[in-house]
Parts: sequence; C-alpha cells; structure tokens
Amino acid sequence: MSWFYIIPAVILLLSFIRQINQYERGVVLLMGKFQDTWNPGWKIVVPVFQKLIKVDIRVKAVDVPDQEAITRDNIPIRINAVIYYKVLDARKAVIEVENYFFAVSQLAQTTMRNAVGEVTLDELLANKQEISDRIRTQVDEASDAWGIDVQAVELKDIVLPDSLKRTIAKVAEAEREKQAVIINSEGEVAAADNMATAAETLSKQAGALHLRTLQSINDLSSDQSNTTIWMIPIESLHAIEGMAKKM
Repeated sequence: MSWFYIIPAVILLLSFIRQINQYERGVVLLMGKFQDTWNPGWKIVVPVFQKLIKVDIRVKAVDVPDQEAITRDNIPIRINAVIYYKVLDARKAVIEVENYFFAVSQLAQTTMRNAVGEVTLDELLANKQEISDRIRTQVDEASDAWGIDVQAVELKDIVLPDSLKRTIAKVAEAEREKQAVIINSEGEVAAADNMATAAETLSKQAGALHLRTLQSINDLSSDQSNTTIWMIPIESLHAIEGMAKKM
C-alpha cells in the first residue's frame, strides 16, 4: 500500500522541478512580486504561489527591416540594419519592459531614421561605420534601463531611388571623361616639351640635323610607300645645285 502513496508523491514532486539551462536565467515571482533571479540548474517551483520566467542571455541578432528615411539634403532612401545585443540583467528585462525583443527592434528603427536625417547622402555613404557606432551608442543608452547591452549595429543596405542612381552614374561618367581629358592634355604638354628640348639640342650640335635626316631616311626605307617628300632649306638647295654644276 505504501507504493500507492509514494509513486504519486514522486510524480507530483517531479512536476515541481524546472530546468534552467546554462544560457538562461530564471526570474521568480512569488505571489506576483519579484523574489529572486535563479542561476542554471534544477529548481523547484511551487505552482500557484511561484512563477518562473526564463530569460535567454545569449547574444541576439535582430534584423531591422527596411526603413524609409530622408537625409539632411532631402534625398529619400531605404535603409536596413542588424543589431546585436544581449541581456545583462534578467530582472530588468522582465519587469521594466513588456517585451524587450520587440522594444529593442522598435528603438533601433526610430534611432536609425533619426540618425539618417541628421546627415547628407554623401556623409552617409562615406561614413557608414561612424553612423553605425552613433546609432549603437544611442540605442545602448536608451536600453540600459531594460538591462540590455547593445554590442554592435551594422548598416547593411542603402537603397537609392532609380532616378538618383542614374544621376550618380552620369556624374561618375563625367568625372572619368574629365580625368581622361586632363591626362591627354598633360601627355601633349609633356610631348611638346620633349620635342622643344630635342629641337634645341639638334640646333646646338653641328651636323646633328643631317644625322637625324639620315636616320629618318633609314626608317623610311622599310616602308612600302614609293614616294617620300622632304623639305630642304633654300640655302641647302643652293649648295646642292652648286655642287652639281661643279661636277
């Protein structure tokens, strides 16, 4: 007959046991009032009188959905982000806020829109990491009262309107054309300087111009063309005629 009472008692006792995993903390309410925060292990919870709320203290990654925002220079964009945070104080996460997961997500969305509205589009594209750090700081300070530690905020995608994409592409193309013109003109200036230097050198050396002429004739000898036109100074032409008459 003793087993008749022992077995139900054991079953009833086992039903009072609750397991708290290593990555969790247990917030215990006694008759509706905060009693204690339990560490991992097996705990006995008295039904009706006690209530156990488990809180996951692992790092969570919250995907902040696309948000429409307007930059300081009045450009509409869509932006999304991911926020990493963890619960430091399980008691505050349960008592101070109704749903800390939802609250952190909403807070991140609002803060992200405000941060984007304080900068221009160029600043947003150039200083994305700095703006991410600013958002993280603001969200972390606001969520301290909930026992939340925000570890990082990363801006993922910045979606621009199609019309603005075309305008940016035109600006980039114009910038490349400008660079091409500048490089071409610099090459022409350098070539002109080299030619001027070469002409000055040839004019100072006796016979240098004739040697250059002979070298040009040698280069043309391999050409398929049958006609070659040379420009000879009049003085040289008279000298050649005089030599021909003497011969």
